Amino acid sequence: MYLDSAKKQELFEKHGKSATDTGSAESQIALFTYRISHLTEHLKKNHKDYSTERALKMLVGKRRRLLDYLIKKDITRYRAIIKELGIRK
Repeated sequence: MYLDSAKKQELFEKHGKSATDTGSAESQIALFTYRISHLTEHLKKNHKDYSTERALKMLVGKRRRLLDYLIKKDITRYRAIIKELGIRK
């Protein structure tokens, strides 16, 4: 599988408050970004995989909602995660 527990642990450790911090917005956004990049690469090879395309659109929407929440709550955390992950609006 492309996303094992060690990779998740590394993402949460790097972007969250600790390695076990799976609930913060930053760690969830980082996880969604990793999954989005994986699905995007998959769709470049398999352009007729419509179920994956739908899943990708849903993930992008989830990440967008989390980013909108973060921009309302704390603009500095929002700017930090955008810069760190290289996400553009």
